[in-house]
Amino acid sequence: MTSGTYLAEIVAAHRAMAAADRRDTEALAAAAASAGPARGFAGALAGTAAAGLAVVAEVKRRSPSRGDLDPGLDPAAVATDYAAGGARCLSVLTDERFFGGAPADLAAARAACSLPVLRKDFTVCPADVYDTRAMGADAVLLIVAALDDAELAALHALAGDLGLDALVEVHDEEELARALEAGATLVGVNQRDLVTFEVDHARAERLAPAIPTGVVAVAESGVRDAPDAARLAAAGYQAILVGETLVRSADRAGAVAALAGHRVGDRRAQSPASSAPGRATAC
Repeated sequence: MTSGTYLAEIVAAHRAMAAADRRDTEALAAAAASAGPARGFAGALAGTAAAGLAVVAEVKRRSPSRGDLDPGLDPAAVATDYAAGGARCLSVLTDERFFGGAPADLAAARAACSLPVLRKDFTVCPADVYDTRAMGADAVLLIVAALDDAELAALHALAGDLGLDALVEVHDEEELARALEAGATLVGVNQRDLVTFEVDHARAERLAPAIPTGVVAVAESGVRDAPDAARLAAAGYQAILVGETLVRSADRAGAVAALAGHRVGDRRAQSPASSAPGRATAC
């Protein structure tokens, strides 16, 4: 992981919290086991060809790069709007220090609708995976850049044992290879550069042909409008994860509807795309 980046600072803070965590592992496992059945995050995104591009709509108060988005948002109301617009899944930030989120946000959003929910946080240890299931999430985020190979494989396996889907996030070809080696069947390509924190709008298209057809592919960061969504769908992504664009919209249901349903192309038919000038970015 590159030092001096937003991700490095956030992950260092989470590793410090993990090191200070003295909770009993058996108690964490029991709490996770007591959670109700998962709703099937990956299955909701795989869908059918006829359903078109799926939207994972994010409940997000702020971000380190963009500042406050909507610090006073009501997670239940936002989730209801997203579901009304046709979102297939939710993503909820639970990191408080950097994103203003909380586990209560996830609980409120999940209770307000029937959609599967990803806990969007920085998973660095088994306790994080147990907590994810205990708080009722249906999927956990594993960021390849934040984990070594042994950690990635172990946390991915634990998630499966607990009935959680794991969205394994990558930024380049090397990380994609590591994700697949760990057994990932749900891969998110984050278009945000870890050093500059700028969005490379061609990154997902470049990586698409390298993602096996049996893997559910999600494009993350930088989706601004329907043309962006259509382009990513054409590249073969079954889903997009969208935060800022939706949170800032005055009509959140309408914004989701405008992004969803685009025809999904065949990743095997794609060729690497060249970089193109970008517009103002969203995360």
